[in-house]
Amino acid sequence: MIPMTNEPGAWFAPKRYGYGAGLPIAWQGWLVIASYVAALAGIGMLDHMGNAGGRAAAFALFLLVTGLFAVVAAKRTRGGWKWRWGERD
Repeated sequence: MIPMTNEPGAWFAPKRYGYGAGLPIAWQGWLVIASYVAALAGIGMLDHMGNAGGRAAAFALFLLVTGLFAVVAAKRTRGGWKWRWGERD
C-alpha cells in the first residue's frame, strides 16, 4: 500500500534509490499518468499512419509530451528530484 502524504502539492512519492519520481500518491498523479499513456496511444496511431509527415509529427509530439510529463512529475514530487541512496531524507 502506498502511504498518502499530507504535504500539499505532492502528487508523486520520491524514488527510494536513484533519481526521479516513484508511484503517484494522489489522484492527480494517477490522472497525469493516465493522460500521458493516452497521449502516447494517440501518438502511436499517428505514427502508424505511414506517411513521412505523420511520423515526423509523431516524433515531435512524443518529445513534447514526454518533456511536459517529466517537468510536471519533477515539480510535483515530494522533496523534488535528486539522487537518493535509500536512506530517509
